[in-house]
Amino acid sequence: MIATQDKTERLTDILDKLRLLGPTLRGRAPEAERESRVSDETIADLAATGAFDIASPAEYGGAELTVRQQLDVIIEASKWDGSCGWVVWAGASTDWIPAGSGPRVLEEVYGPEWAGPRVAGSSHFPASKGRARKVGGGWIISGGPWTFATASLWSPFTNLGCIAEDEDGTYMVAAQVPRDELVFLDDWHVAGMRGTGSVSVKVKGDELFVPDYRGVDFRRITSGDIESGLSGSLWKVPALGWSFSLMAGMSIGIARGALERFLERSSGRAIRGTTYTNQLEAPLTHLMLAEVHSKIQSATLMMRANAEETDRLGELAAAGTPADPEYMQLFSARILVETAYAARWCAEAIELLQRNSGATAIMDFEPIQRSWRDARIITLHGALNLEALSENYGRLLAGMQPHQFAGITTLDRFTPASRPAERRSSR
Repeated sequence: MIATQDKTERLTDILDKLRLLGPTLRGRAPEAERESRVSDETIADLAATGAFDIASPAEYGGAELTVRQQLDVIIEASKWDGSCGWVVWAGASTDWIPAGSGPRVLEEVYGPEWAGPRVAGSSHFPASKGRARKVGGGWIISGGPWTFATASLWSPFTNLGCIAEDEDGTYMVAAQVPRDELVFLDDWHVAGMRGTGSVSVKVKGDELFVPDYRGVDFRRITSGDIESGLSGSLWKVPALGWSFSLMAGMSIGIARGALERFLERSSGRAIRGTTYTNQLEAPLTHLMLAEVHSKIQSATLMMRANAEETDRLGELAAAGTPADPEYMQLFSARILVETAYAARWCAEAIELLQRNSGATAIMDFEPIQRSWRDARIITLHGALNLEALSENYGRLLAGMQPHQFAGITTLDRFTPASRPAERRSSR
């Protein structure tokens, strides 16, 4: 286990290196958009900052930062280029999958030297095209392609969600597949987050055998049923709190970067249709900036609180006193809906900045237009359907159970005892 002081020192070092690298990341962003992926050079540079080690186990030399500390890293990387932030987030927020899959998978993923994200994930929301069939010694997986496989271009393994059907019913299997068994499709041609290289993947051939230890019932991973052998409390935190607190960090970072860029380019710029020769001296700019600040700050404070609560719940579980199932279900639902709100507020803040930046803000070379597109893309993520998440959280507040569905964001993994709605708390 890494001492608190050591973690703080590693966090400071990573953030300092990211700030130095930041202008280079921003300068490379247009090329990454044209290529539909950040360059291998950028991946190597990010790896040199330690950004890909923030959620790696201490037992394998990783920084194993707290979720709250990881949030700061995602924000800083995203401030310079949303696509870089997304790739760092995908690496960090997926580390709980191999940790929940058992010691052999852990050793394969974290044992060797590697500069870049250690594992990617695809189609856990749930999988709809991948299939898994149990055979002697393992699984036969088929189907696909598996979509939105962020970080798969640079990871030694990609974890594929596959649907299995047998006497136990229909459920999802998480299949850990080495990169040399995959085919990467050239299908990442999108409106925003273009540099993430979130291509679809297929297995080579019509079927692939996956040994038993690499194919795990996803319910066992989400429940923490398999002992990892890792000692830190990070491995006991709720997965949704970990993944989605960090996800909001992308929106916050992109919005902060857009605000900084707006202030840089607005000094001395005239506002057409007015007598203002310096946009930063105009009251209408001041009013807009206050609204932008409030949206970004609201998202930041909410996600910091959620990350800290995620860490606290991990410490409770590690001490053998986990929170009760009812609270865990309510917390998980709240994390999801608040992440969706944070993404929306940050996207709205950037839209205000872009709308007040003039016609040149639509140019490819201008970071504000890229921030505007990237932030909106986050709000469209399959796990951030604001209306659906709001309904599920509202149902819990009203004393009802949420909708039952399969996948990584399922809320019925907890089975709380029924209690009157008035005894529930939103915090």
